[in-house]
Amino acid sequence: MSDDSTTGTDDTGQQHDGHHDTATPQGSSFHGSHARDADGTDTCSFHMAGSLPAGGDHLGGTFGQAPSSLEGWYPQRLRVELLHRNGIDADPLGADFDYAAAFATIDLEELKRDIKQLLTTSVDWWPADYGNYGPQMIRMAWHAAGTYRIADGRGGAGTAMQRFAPISSWWDNGNTDKSRRLLQPIKHKYGNALSWADLMVLTGNCALELMGLPTYGFGGGRLDAWEPDEGTWWGPEVWDPHHVESQDDMVQRDERWTGENGDADYDLQSPLAASHQALIYVNPEGPYANGDPMGSARDIRITFSRMAMNDEETVALIAGGHAFGKSHGQVPAAEIGPPPEIAPIEAMGLGWHNPQGAGNGKDTMTNGIEGSWTQDPTRWDNSYLENLFGHEWEQTKSPAGALQWTPKDPDAPRTPDAHVPGETHALMMMTSDIALKVDPAYREVCERFLADFDLFTTAFSKAWYKLTHRDMGPKHRYLGPETTISDDLLWQDPLPDAVGAPLTDADVDALRQAIRATGTAVSDLVVTAYSAASTYRDSDKRGGANGGRIALAPQKDWPINQRTVPVVETLRGVKATFEQGGKHVSLADLVVLAGCVGVEDAARAAGVDVSVPFTPGRVDASQEQTDIEMFEWLRPIADGFRNHVSERFADFAPGVAPEAVFLDRANLMTLTAPEWTVLTGGLRVLGANWDGSSTGVLTDRVGALTTDFFVNLTDTDLVWKKTDDTETTFTGTVQATGEERWTASRNDLVFGSNAQLRSIVDVYAGSDGQERFVRDFVAAWDKVMMLDRYDVKGHRRYGPMAA
Repeated sequence: MSDDSTTGTDDTGQQHDGHHDTATPQGSSFHGSHARDADGTDTCSFHMAGSLPAGGDHLGGTFGQAPSSLEGWYPQRLRVELLHRNGIDADPLGADFDYAAAFATIDLEELKRDIKQLLTTSVDWWPADYGNYGPQMIRMAWHAAGTYRIADGRGGAGTAMQRFAPISSWWDNGNTDKSRRLLQPIKHKYGNALSWADLMVLTGNCALELMGLPTYGFGGGRLDAWEPDEGTWWGPEVWDPHHVESQDDMVQRDERWTGENGDADYDLQSPLAASHQALIYVNPEGPYANGDPMGSARDIRITFSRMAMNDEETVALIAGGHAFGKSHGQVPAAEIGPPPEIAPIEAMGLGWHNPQGAGNGKDTMTNGIEGSWTQDPTRWDNSYLENLFGHEWEQTKSPAGALQWTPKDPDAPRTPDAHVPGETHALMMMTSDIALKVDPAYREVCERFLADFDLFTTAFSKAWYKLTHRDMGPKHRYLGPETTISDDLLWQDPLPDAVGAPLTDADVDALRQAIRATGTAVSDLVVTAYSAASTYRDSDKRGGANGGRIALAPQKDWPINQRTVPVVETLRGVKATFEQGGKHVSLADLVVLAGCVGVEDAARAAGVDVSVPFTPGRVDASQEQTDIEMFEWLRPIADGFRNHVSERFADFAPGVAPEAVFLDRANLMTLTAPEWTVLTGGLRVLGANWDGSSTGVLTDRVGALTTDFFVNLTDTDLVWKKTDDTETTFTGTVQATGEERWTASRNDLVFGSNAQLRSIVDVYAGSDGQERFVRDFVAAWDKVMMLDRYDVKGHRRYGPMAA
């Protein structure tokens, strides 16, 4: 990527073994090794379970000091409060703000003219390299989007999280704070009609266009976050160039890799994507700054594949991004001031103060490497690849001491100084650039791009579009006049247009009766609808019931979905019979409606009449519209809602407690703690375990929507005992008689052991809890069924239909 970029890797060589839906750190005895804030606080919803409770007050210090927070005192505490982050109370725009309507008031062409004028208007406090801010804005947009990872869908440009710690203060984001500050006049001119997230990506597009690249398109619609993301785990180690004494020190600090670079078992912990903490992709100097191009290529391939890019897209992004701008390395890292989050208050949110010279312009320091890749760093051309393959390169060092590469040929072309007219410098390559030349697969792609500049141009344009839109979800969420791309892209999880007339109320009533007439058990109807809808993750808006992919590979073949297969076949019969009358119903709609029927019948069996909302309009995707490899990342290794823990859980999530993964799943589904609790209790009594087992069901009236789960979970006549040393399954025994009454998992008992969750359970376990429980379960159920219905919800963050 341009201007101090660090690069990453492809996707085709990755094995997808069904362990990608949740983050899986490494560690031991259910405590793992995880990222921590400066005070030692854990920062991921799924890594906060810590070690298994040892009984009593298990106090934990903070880096050898007395604990200063709740997490410091009780490091194994499940941080349920993460479900309530970034809520309405933090949003100054309020629940009724309609971003789509506001964005529609913008004249996009005028906005782009304003941005392009800013890009070529240099200011004294941060002079533009070559008189053009375009390269540094490309880097800003790239680094905002480049945090995306396919394993759990987190990261990406979608909420402008680059404004907040920790991302704002990662070493690899050095001086992106200046880019955003330069854009402040544009943001203030257009106000709330233009989110920071959209502005950052659009500015990257404008920069590319200004320098000659025909971009593939732009879709607005990104909603800004209003507080830092405390629910994403970015890695176990602390990597800070200011405090690294040696390469060995870096290796010791880095715990995210398994195996040695080049070995068969060399890989990143899931769900991590960047090669090192505080980097966007890989270390541009090679693994641990060792200058090894082949080792860098291996890191690149793993890293970019974790970000959903294949070999061609990887080369296109690196070669395309490095066609522009320069890298800055005039001053050693140890001399640069602290990042924005811990800079002095008078710095007003700007960090990385450089005390040398002017501190900017020709004295700028960012990643430590100094120089440019091309002879004309503000023009789109093929000179990056021509230079890379047209010269032999030797390893040198920058003024800051970073490893980089210089042409061996003294007569090689030179690049102009970014600020001093008439002055020139030798060309530069990073170790991560040389990697493209030495890796056979990357070299083959490079050679194709060298031979066909138009092919390269198209590949980079499309890869950039994917990079900056990958986390936005369905294409119909995109806003603005530049979204009318003629072809559907497979990574967008395309959906076909609706067929036939919309279902009427009479149609829906007839289908309800037809579903009941099949005699399918309530439990099977419920688990099938839930299995279809619960693949949704709000992080990148993927998954959900729309598209009917529960009936397609790979989802239909997942062991966790074994109960859904015969139900789907039964519903196909309902569909066929209904369509004999000349009407149409999608299988996706039928699956959801069948679940709603099951919930209604279950509520009636519990003595409560209720109408479960159903909103038709879903469509059925084809197998050709479904990227099996990419959907495989949605397969859970554990799903507490269906009381599922894979046999491979311990291998893929060593040291992680199942209830921590359960919390993470609730988080990805945007559930509140009450919604998480009520859904679990309801699914249990409805018999919705993935395998039909009685674990955690805690009722003798399976299929009736009762409060029995909560009542029996909190029964003081029971004592719970672990069944073996794994501490994953338990037996509830009547204290007076010794009778074994129930079996349960950690995903059940957490609702009785965690203080915050138990307080919610008490609401439903009381004598007056039944009707409230049914009402709240139905509301939570409807929310889950509608999680992916952006065609209905639009672009409001809150409200009755919002996720």
